[in-house]
Amino acid sequence: MVTRTVLTGLTALALVGPAGFMTPLEWGGGPLTVDALPEVVYTAHRGGALEVPENSMSGLVAAYERGTAQVLDVDTRILRDGTLVVMHDATLDRTTYTTGPVRNLSGREWRQVRLRPPAGVPGRWRAERPPTVAEVLDRFGGRIVLMLEAKDEESLLGLGAMIHARGLARSVFVNSNKPEVARRAHDLGLLAQLWRTRTQLRTDRPARWASFLDVLDVDYKARDADLLRAVNSGVPRVWAHTVTTPRQRDRVLRLGCDGVITDAPGRLSRTPVRRGAQRGAMP
Repeated sequence: MVTRTVLTGLTALALVGPAGFMTPLEWGGGPLTVDALPEVVYTAHRGGALEVPENSMSGLVAAYERGTAQVLDVDTRILRDGTLVVMHDATLDRTTYTTGPVRNLSGREWRQVRLRPPAGVPGRWRAERPPTVAEVLDRFGGRIVLMLEAKDEESLLGLGAMIHARGLARSVFVNSNKPEVARRAHDLGLLAQLWRTRTQLRTDRPARWASFLDVLDVDYKARDADLLRAVNSGVPRVWAHTVTTPRQRDRVLRLGCDGVITDAPGRLSRTPVRRGAQRGAMP
């Protein structure tokens, strides 16, 4: 297991390497990979959507600098000209001042979109442009493990090309709800992640996916038996989504999950795991 020193502030972390990308100081010039992840992993879902504006650059920077998660999660969409951007919904209505389908925009039009600061998220946040996937990879790639959910499966080839071009094939999980997309990601030499709902998990047989999955991402609301079947499937990592409370976290860890995907990484980091709730323990 590789242990890394936690530093705060993006500018304090890196030097410019020969390829023009920022090179992490504490890793001797190489990118941080999944091999550096701890035994129990915390992923900031959309950057930690209860604590920062979801899928925003300022929110991701804040989540990174707070150091309460080892993985940053973002959602990806494709524009009509093939530009890959960061956005959860298929439309702009909920999170921006604009309306209409994301896919209808060009990269040029995307630069005019502004995120609407969400109500209820602590702090003061500006109305900023949502990032592109390239901007997220260039800002964080190799400094922290990333999770990119391919909301549009036809974007997979483009995502793979961008990840490989930056030397980040062991630093970025590519997530989907579809087993066939996860298999394609694996075949492209990417880290494949598959998320499943509690309803899907009732009939899923995750052992069938163990040969190509790097992470199985399970609904924390699933039945104990379904979570145990996932944990014992042979998939190397089983993480539970979307956890927001210590009680939810403690249950899935007690059942054997080795990671949580959370909207509240700060809250969970401040609350110790309940006694007996640890990886590999049984209820």
